[in-house]
Amino acid sequence: MENNFDVIVIGGGPGGYVCAIRAAQLGLKTACVESRGTLGGTCLNVGCIPSKSLLNLSENFYKAQKEFSGQGIEIKDLKLNIEKMMTNKDKSVQVLTKGVEFLFKKNKVTYLKGKGAIFSKNDVTVFNDGKRESFKTKNIVIATGSGISSLPGIEIDEKDIISSTGALSLSKVPKKLVIIGGGYIGLEMGSVWSRLGSEVTVIEYLDHITPGMDREVSKEFQKILVKQGIKFKLNSKVISVIKKNNTLHTKFLDIIKTEEETIESDKVLVSVGRKPYTEGLNLSKVGIKKDSKGRVMVNDKLKTSINNIYAIGDVIKGPMLAHKAEEEGIAVAEVLAGQAGHVNYDVIPGVIYTSPEVATVGKTEEQLKLENINYKVGKFPFLANSRAKVNNETEGFVKILADGVTDKVLGVHIIGPHCGDMIAEMALAMEFGASAEDIARTCHAHPTHTEAIKEAALAVDKRPIHF
Repeated sequence: MENNFDVIVIGGGPGGYVCAIRAAQLGLKTACVESRGTLGGTCLNVGCIPSKSLLNLSENFYKAQKEFSGQGIEIKDLKLNIEKMMTNKDKSVQVLTKGVEFLFKKNKVTYLKGKGAIFSKNDVTVFNDGKRESFKTKNIVIATGSGISSLPGIEIDEKDIISSTGALSLSKVPKKLVIIGGGYIGLEMGSVWSRLGSEVTVIEYLDHITPGMDREVSKEFQKILVKQGIKFKLNSKVISVIKKNNTLHTKFLDIIKTEEETIESDKVLVSVGRKPYTEGLNLSKVGIKKDSKGRVMVNDKLKTSINNIYAIGDVIKGPMLAHKAEEEGIAVAEVLAGQAGHVNYDVIPGVIYTSPEVATVGKTEEQLKLENINYKVGKFPFLANSRAKVNNETEGFVKILADGVTDKVLGVHIIGPHCGDMIAEMALAMEFGASAEDIARTCHAHPTHTEAIKEAALAVDKRPIHF
């Protein structure tokens, strides 16, 4: 094997493999190191892809069980087969990971299996099955992603106390499930198992779920989840999780009432965020600086403190999202090829894939108030949208925030059906500096859910047609 490269990417997740493919497309001799044994990283193997499979399948089951009969679709002897459901999920993951391998071959990216370590700014060593091999490279890209965080004194064993990885592979529906943390991942997993029959309780330290989300949307989201059967304990600090007689006892403190409470459950899902994964990379030895949160520090070109070493994705600051990592991967590849790689961090959409979905891009109301920006609000409920009405998907709304003077769209927040796809329109609009008036004057097909976006844009100027 040739041991000299223009660029070696360490990490084969969304950021890493996209960076490697784009670098190869631009004529750079490229290798990608991955230790998992399959490409795609956390997202494809044990994160966003398998979770979306279970979210979709559990939603289908829930609708068949709870909603179809009222719509004239009657199903006899409906049964849940967890084993088949998990097999379906695993097949999807397998096909997609093999697909990334095919793309490596197609684009002539060298796939190095093993764990990568940096021994100098031009040397990467790959450790695999007790063997080590060294490679020379002009540039290095760190794309090692993130690992699971826990709480002090709570050990994740992936049997009883589980992370999102364990929650994606349960062999049966827990009778009772406690989730520590009210963020994206915990709520998606809670939604899956609640639909399949589990009694789910979410314990969150803050006074609201989904930290960082527009507060109005967050409140509506919680209201809908409660209606679906999920229970919430807010303002609550988890003290311990103890196993007694095959039952988990989660003790927590209500920080407002200063009272302790204990909840019993079959499983406890710890979902309190993720932390950058830099283990074994040798960063300090080569002089790569990290911040107080363990993230690799980079400049606006994603370059570390070492001139030819870059970092992208979860291992640096910013939202831990696959598509953010992909954009950074493309940007770095283009910089290495002498082009002007760039990421617009003001237009990174975020989606929670529950039912209904929640999607957001740009500033929240809270951020605009904090920054003392004059703004206008336009809102439109899905209850007044004809397509949502006939599909019995009327929960939620579209909310557009526009500059009070220029009318430029500053943020969009949607809770409702298919909004994970709908948010792309608004991300594109914001990328090109569109105003609310531009959106309002754009013809939207009827009947579609996207008409709610047009109506919300009209509402910015207080002239919605259908509400």
